[in-house]
Amino acid sequence: MASSRQEPEPGDLIEIFRKVYEHWAIYVGGGYVVHLAPPSEYAGTGSSSSLSLLTRRAVVKLERLEHVVEGCDYRVNNQLDRTYRPRPVRDIIKSAREMVGKEMKYSLVTNNCEHFVTNLRYGEARCLQVERAKQDLEETSSTVFFGALAVAGFSALTKIILHL
Repeated sequence: MASSRQEPEPGDLIEIFRKVYEHWAIYVGGGYVVHLAPPSEYAGTGSSSSLSLLTRRAVVKLERLEHVVEGCDYRVNNQLDRTYRPRPVRDIIKSAREMVGKEMKYSLVTNNCEHFVTNLRYGEARCLQVERAKQDLEETSSTVFFGALAVAGFSALTKIILHL
C-alpha cells in the first residue's frame, strides 16, 4: 500500500476504482473488508458487480482488502459524514460481520454495494453513483427534449411562413 494512501480504520468506507464503476466495501479491521459481491465458487471473484447484474443476487463476503482491490486504486471515502452521523464503530462492525455469508437481492439502481455499505455506516442506504447518473440522465433528457421541441417549433414556424 502506498504511503500517501490514507490507512483505513474500522468502519471506514472503501471506494475501489474499477474501469467503469466504483466498487464499495467497509473496513472491519485487520486488513479485512466486508462487501456485497455476486455469488461465486471462487473467493475473490466477488469484487466485480457484472455477475450480480445478471443474477440479481449477491453474497456478503469478508475478504482481505488487498484481495478485493485486485490491483485497482482505492481510497477511504466517508464523504457522507457531512450529511449523516456515522453509527458507532462497534455497531457498524457487528452489523457487517453478522451479514457475512448472507445472500441478498441485488439491483444496480436500488440495492448495490454502495447502498449496502452506506446503510451499514449511516443507517441510510445511499448510492451517489446512481444519484449522479440519474441527475445526468435527467439533464440530458431535458436538453434533448427542449432541443427537439425547438427543432419542431422551428420546423412548424418555417411551414407557417412558407404558406403565407
